[in-house]
Amino acid sequence: MSALNPDVADRLSRDANGLVAAVVQDAQTRDVLMVGWMDDEALHRTLTTGAATFWSRSRQEYWVKGETSGNTLAVREVRLDCDGDTVLVTAVPAGPTCHTGATTCFDADRLL
Repeated sequence: MSALNPDVADRLSRDANGLVAAVVQDAQTRDVLMVGWMDDEALHRTLTTGAATFWSRSRQEYWVKGETSGNTLAVREVRLDCDGDTVLVTAVPAGPTCHTGATTCFDADRLL
């Protein structure tokens, strides 16, 4: 059981796997850096440690951004959207955010 504040937990609208999308935005440039997934525990860890923590759907484990690469995300603010199914994490990145080495995971070709 997670120690997430019950008032926050009650506002979450989780998917069938108990997850909400987490959009990470650069606190200074406002660029969207990445999208990850959080369950109650990952959100609790993010809120209490200031380190962006996610649930890996492929590995089935928690991971802290930058834990192995050193490219961390220092969380400045976390907001919940109106439907409760997405959180916006505003953070200061230390190094590139994308696993490809790009500043943002949205550096690929523009579709429109």
